[in-house]
Amino acid sequence: MQLFDTRTASARPFEPAGTVRLYVCGITPYDATHLGHAFTYVIFDALIRTLESRGHTVRYVRNITDVDDDILRKADELGIDHQELARREVASFDADLDTLGLRRPDAEPLATETAPAIAEAVAELVETGAAYALNDGRVYFNTSAAGDDFGQLSRLDHADMLRQFAEKGGDPEAPDKRAQLDFLLWQPSKEGEPSWSSPWGAGRPGWHIECSVMALRELGDTLDIHGGGRDLIFPHHEAEIVQSERLTRNGEFSHFWLHVGMVGLDGEKMSKSVGNLVFASDLLARHEPAVVRRYLLSHHYRSDWSHDEEELERAAAAVKRWRRAADGEERDRELEHAFGAAIDDDLDLPTALATLDTMAQQGAGGSLTRWAASLGFVLD
Repeated sequence: MQLFDTRTASARPFEPAGTVRLYVCGITPYDATHLGHAFTYVIFDALIRTLESRGHTVRYVRNITDVDDDILRKADELGIDHQELARREVASFDADLDTLGLRRPDAEPLATETAPAIAEAVAELVETGAAYALNDGRVYFNTSAAGDDFGQLSRLDHADMLRQFAEKGGDPEAPDKRAQLDFLLWQPSKEGEPSWSSPWGAGRPGWHIECSVMALRELGDTLDIHGGGRDLIFPHHEAEIVQSERLTRNGEFSHFWLHVGMVGLDGEKMSKSVGNLVFASDLLARHEPAVVRRYLLSHHYRSDWSHDEEELERAAAAVKRWRRAADGEERDRELEHAFGAAIDDDLDLPTALATLDTMAQQGAGGSLTRWAASLGFVLD
């Protein structure tokens, strides 16, 4: 199997030895599951099922960022406790993904439960000079000390880094920082906010360090695959790399970085801040799960695309054709080989689905049922 690795900007053979250690960035639970979430997690579900169907064991970890500025703001707007909001939205998210037939992660660590370990990791980074503490309780990663490593994943120039850093919650103009791109590892909590003890006073973790610590605790010093949406490349995954590799001092943090394209509506990326969301639950209320799954997987994982109701209806018609053909037991070895070749070509799921369509057209029901199941489709 060839997979496209963002860090090397190339498709390379993925040849895991033993258990595949997979980490995918999870949700910040303050709103419902939109189509962008569903696309990301269905893609990785298809990858997991493919690997498991080929005899690999996959240890899949997906975190939950259950303490965050957005959660605290939304909980305050609703007049409820932030933990209650997080629990409610996680339950809704799980229900949507369960309905879609996704395999549950082997571990789903919470930022709140990991906060003490995060404080310890931040203290280690300060001790080694990879981070520095300010008198007001803020702790920043020292990007200057990281040298050329910071920027290796995204390949952005300094101006683009600054722009994205500011757009995605960074604080380039914060006082007393050594450099504008230095990012928060620990911050003092405001009155009424959740907090944990640390050498710098009561506070809470920054976003980027959460994923590093959770991934390292659950999967060890080196991952096989780290994944998420392409919008996480900078600064989130960029930050994860430099801080994790300074914590472990054990070479590369992840062998592969897989990034999923953005889903839009009317040509604009879906975003909670913009409010142009299509929710998975709405589609599932109108179509069976196999149809929504087929609709999502019909797009290459690295491509950007926009929601299209006509395309969704075509997916529904295709699933009906699959069901009609699934009763047969005929096999077509040539089409089965073509299906596997598509999967091996950087997880080319659109071509793999087209091959399943051909199996249905040609009456190869045995082949269709077997290989559709390897992508999570139950046709009986």
